[in-house]
Amino acid sequence: MPTVSSRGDAMRGLAVFISDIRNCKSKEAESKRINKELANIRSKFKGDKTLDGYSKKKYVCKLLFIFLLGHDIDFGHMEAVNLLSSNKYTEKQIGYLFISVLVSSNSDLMKLIIQNIKNDISSPKPVHVNLALHCIANIGSAEMSEAFGQEVPKLLVSAHASESVKQSAALCLLRLIRTLPDAMTYAEWASRVIHLLNDQHMGVVTSAASLIHTLSQLSPGDYKGCVSLAVSRLSRIVTSTYTDLQDYTYYFVPAPWLSVKLLRLLQCYPVPEEPAVRGRLVECLETILNKCQEPPKSKKVQHSNSKNAVLFEAINLIIHIDSEPNLLVRACNQLGQFLQHRETNLRYLALESMCLLAGSEFSADAVKKHRETVINALKTERDVSVRQRAVDLLYAMCDKTNSEEIVAEMLAYLKKADYAIREEMVLKVAILSEKYASDYTWYVDTILQLIRVAGDYVSEEVWHRVIQIVINRDDAQGYAAKTVFENLQAPACHENMVKVGGYILGEFGNLIAGDERSSPLVQFNLLHSKFHLCTPSTRALLLSTYIKFINLFPEIKQTIQNVLQNDNQLRNADVELQQRALEYSQLSSITSQDVLATVLEEMPPFPERESSILAKLKKKKPASVQAIEKEEEKMKKSPPSIENHVNVPKEVPANTNSVDLLGLSTPPATPQQSTNSLLVDVFGSVDQPVAPKPESNISKSETAGSVDPEAAQNKSNLLFSRFLFKNSGVLFENNLIQVGVKCEFKEHTGRVGLFFGNKTGNQLQNFSASVSMGADLQGKVNIAPQKEAPTQIDGGAQVQHFVNLECITFFSGSPNLQLRYQHASTPQQVTLKLPVIINKFMEGTNMPAADFFNRWKQLGQPVQETQKIFQANHPIDTEAAKTKLTGFGMSVLINVDPNPDNLVGSGIVKTKTSQIGCLLRLEPNKEAKMYRLTVRSSVGEVAALLCTMLEEHF
Repeated sequence: MPTVSSRGDAMRGLAVFISDIRNCKSKEAESKRINKELANIRSKFKGDKTLDGYSKKKYVCKLLFIFLLGHDIDFGHMEAVNLLSSNKYTEKQIGYLFISVLVSSNSDLMKLIIQNIKNDISSPKPVHVNLALHCIANIGSAEMSEAFGQEVPKLLVSAHASESVKQSAALCLLRLIRTLPDAMTYAEWASRVIHLLNDQHMGVVTSAASLIHTLSQLSPGDYKGCVSLAVSRLSRIVTSTYTDLQDYTYYFVPAPWLSVKLLRLLQCYPVPEEPAVRGRLVECLETILNKCQEPPKSKKVQHSNSKNAVLFEAINLIIHIDSEPNLLVRACNQLGQFLQHRETNLRYLALESMCLLAGSEFSADAVKKHRETVINALKTERDVSVRQRAVDLLYAMCDKTNSEEIVAEMLAYLKKADYAIREEMVLKVAILSEKYASDYTWYVDTILQLIRVAGDYVSEEVWHRVIQIVINRDDAQGYAAKTVFENLQAPACHENMVKVGGYILGEFGNLIAGDERSSPLVQFNLLHSKFHLCTPSTRALLLSTYIKFINLFPEIKQTIQNVLQNDNQLRNADVELQQRALEYSQLSSITSQDVLATVLEEMPPFPERESSILAKLKKKKPASVQAIEKEEEKMKKSPPSIENHVNVPKEVPANTNSVDLLGLSTPPATPQQSTNSLLVDVFGSVDQPVAPKPESNISKSETAGSVDPEAAQNKSNLLFSRFLFKNSGVLFENNLIQVGVKCEFKEHTGRVGLFFGNKTGNQLQNFSASVSMGADLQGKVNIAPQKEAPTQIDGGAQVQHFVNLECITFFSGSPNLQLRYQHASTPQQVTLKLPVIINKFMEGTNMPAADFFNRWKQLGQPVQETQKIFQANHPIDTEAAKTKLTGFGMSVLINVDPNPDNLVGSGIVKTKTSQIGCLLRLEPNKEAKMYRLTVRSSVGEVAALLCTMLEEHF
């Protein structure tokens, strides 16, 4: 804040006022002093018509200072505008400062301000012109662009304008162009602007380079003449010493900012066609690479930062040119030296640039030489973003010569990879295994191993794709049937494996039926043993496999018909399963063998089209579209997504040549109804009644209605997710029943109270409530009811049921609560997730800052840390975040992190066999509306799980 008047003496009144404010002991005292000063200034502006410029300037400065303290200013604007008419620089300066900070672009004073700015722009004094240009750029409104869009360029190319005015005019014009790019065209003076790159003043060249770069992107044809001048200027910079450009040398690097701007500008155009210009550009790039090999002239980080900034931009230009083999190889070798650098940022940038070099035919082999280093980085890097770039580089450098080794390394890393990158890695492994498969037995083995290792992250596109390829290639069908049959025999078999097995065995199970170890009955029994563990969509697929078996293996027809005609199927709560069972039962009973064979004929080959997996990867990583498109050009045309060729029939036509009965398309969900709650929630919760999740087995009577199924699913997920931070509330509600939960946990034990309310006037009969655990929870959590659940619930009544818990060891997921009952003689069934989650067994622990940071450093291994950067789903609120972390089980530690906006927490997951310490750090970025969440734990899986659980709730 200026405190010296044009007469040379200090503005003592302003200095005294600032001193008074700083000496205030409380907020109330400060407000009192400010209100007193505002009243004084207001009276001066209203009552004293003879105020001189010095006094106006002093009072306007006080208003500015008060505004910067956070107080609203609603007067003084006219006095600030009047200061613009002053001939004294300091008074005019304060006027422009006030206007730039406090006057909005739609103010009534804007016309008067614009007129004053026009007067100053035509002033012979450069300091006045600069003040006007700075004000235009600071406001930067559309009105400013329209008013001065033709005036500022004249100053820029004027032969009489000083260097400082040209610099200000270039940056001011850049701001106006960015504000209103479509309304501004400057082709008529393009050649004169381009020649500013040849100006003797380096400040003018630096400012002009930024402007020309933007103009080249908007109108490349008009500004293509800048290429030769940019090369010439760049050559003079890189061949000079730091003494030649002493005023523009930063830590022994001549004009690094200008060099970077020129290199970026050259990337807007193809390589120069003129041999002399091209040769000079290549010489410049070689010089930059050579200088990086020289011993550093300074050990300070600023020297290496400026030198590397120029180097990386030069490498980007080399990649852009993509026609100089020597430069590409040298750039690759230089980046290879950075792969093991101690600076994380350099390793990240090196990996990112090498991904682009891997796509060039000249440097691809040089990139592949660093494969072992990249694989080691994947295993040892602490920063997840660097590991992500390592995965990208492995994908980019993969070809026929190294595909099996790279795919094997990526599969091995998948077992411990960060949850944030697993899905993308799965897509890349699937693409590489298909693209470079020398024989499709290796491809089948790879995809099935992929499902075993990362089944939860294998999307539909991936397992659809393996089915397409197997159907289209006769040489892979028998091997695929044999291999998937072997994989299905594993005790813990992922559901995606069941889907693949159901489809392939339904089509090609006859190819392995000759072996008694895989006879038709053995195949059927193996698949049916998985039936009750699967979701309704997978069960529907298996029912279609069973009807295919009747056609392939008539000898087991009766066994399959018994399953189809069982009450569990014909009266299933899921409408799709019920309808399939009924139709398939009738199809197998009343049609002739010829008709059955026609309807259930083997699926024909799929038409050739682009890979749906590649399309999904494009959608997932739009920033890498260019690299992916290069891969796509090399990739053979492949079959389309399987979902475009399947349609589960509601009625099976007798004259259909081939119908897909394996149900790969998702059947339309049945609308569900939500009614107002008739039962008072025992916990006083305001949760609205919702429909159950789609995977729950809901009877037809419960799903009748008009509620959007997707909205019902979202609401059901929301109810369950709230239990991450609380222990009581409504878990489920429909028009028949309400389920409430109240939990208590202490160390590794817990107790869950279940409250079942009958919302109807009729009795719910044959009621049963059982808690079951999947294979992933067996031996990890013990669950025992205190007594048998009630067998009936009277109309409008509520009953209780209690379950005891014991956490043996770390687990993920939750047990299932299955409810069965009869309403109006109609069987009903509901399957819910019980809110027993690993964080329920976590207890917060307080510790001083020193202990926290010591423990944080001890948990510094890459496998012990999970870090996620994500967009905030809710407004950033520190107090709300503290409440969530406390409800999650963490102790929020106060005065530990130097940044008061950051939150740190600690807790211990207590199981019967061990205690697992966990530390957390949550860093909000309010401007970007993003969070960085870091969790460290002695058990890496715990850190990854807790990080994933918390991510979607901030």
